[in-house]
Amino acid sequence: MARTMTDDAFTEFVHAAWPGLYRTAYLMLGDHQLAEDLTQTALAKTYGSWRTVKDPAAAPAYARVVLANTAASWFRRRSWRNEQPTAQLPDAGVEHDPSTRTTVVDALATLPPRQRAVVVLRYYDDLSVRDVAHALGISEGTVKSQTSDALATLRDLLGEAVIPMTEGARHD
Repeated sequence: MARTMTDDAFTEFVHAAWPGLYRTAYLMLGDHQLAEDLTQTALAKTYGSWRTVKDPAAAPAYARVVLANTAASWFRRRSWRNEQPTAQLPDAGVEHDPSTRTTVVDALATLPPRQRAVVVLRYYDDLSVRDVAHALGISEGTVKSQTSDALATLRDLLGEAVIPMTEGARHD
């Protein structure tokens, strides 16, 4: 039985899905305002296809794929790599001790956008290599290599105790 999804059903979906989508977006982007923009854009795109949704249980996964695809398109923009204005300039020449980093979010912010997206989707959203590849429009081999490179960087920043070597072997 084909079920037409209503605007009320979409409103309920947004209230339920927003927190998870926003957290994923924030971990990918490392900026609250950009994460809100990405989440809103992904939900707007999801709404555009809402009447074709036949299984409400599939809607969160669909919205997450839309979010990942939208983020990937943002990362490809030439302007994405431009410097962002900050209120305070960092003190150049001061080396930071990795043990002083207090959160994984700080470490994630040091990764290139695609590596950050792969790590967030793989380990935060617990998606398989195949699902991440599909969500980002890249090959499974690229997901594996980007994951390996990202985990090596995170190990350097956070230490082996936080990111053990065995984590990099997860290739499902």
